Amino acid sequence: MDLYIEQFKALGDKTRLAILWLLNSVPGDLCVCEITDAIGESHCNISRHLKILKGAKLVKEKKEGRWVYFDLVKPPDQVQVHLFQALAAIPPAEFSEMSQRLQLRLSLREGNRCVDGVKSDKWRRAVQKIGSSAAGMEREISASGVKGV
Repeated sequence: MDLYIEQFKALGDKTRLAILWLLNSVPGDLCVCEITDAIGESHCNISRHLKILKGAKLVKEKKEGRWVYFDLVKPPDQVQVHLFQALAAIPPAEFSEMSQRLQLRLSLREGNRCVDGVKSDKWRRAVQKIGSSAAGMEREISASGVKGV
């Protein structure tokens, strides 16, 4: 029973929910750097949330040299199967900005692995490249009165 309580507590935070949703949205694992840049919070904060998720047995970690990758655990029981199904049912629009940032961040991979640390120069250039179009999109959304997620 304690594990289920821990898992539901872990799901009660916006950042942890976002991390789980991002992990569930891609095949394979994500580097802490990629999660950090996609969500836009500090590396320290993301690492703290990942530690909580790992303690709740919702994610697993794998170290490759200086890189640390996280992935969802294989559900050990029906409760966790349903938890992950509920996670997958959250409308993608709730995480659209993070999802777009993650796709951009994943485009920097080499050999399907992370090669750039948090807020790297390569990442900054990629964000700046799309920044002008994103800023234009934000102005259009603001003018229409629609609030972003």
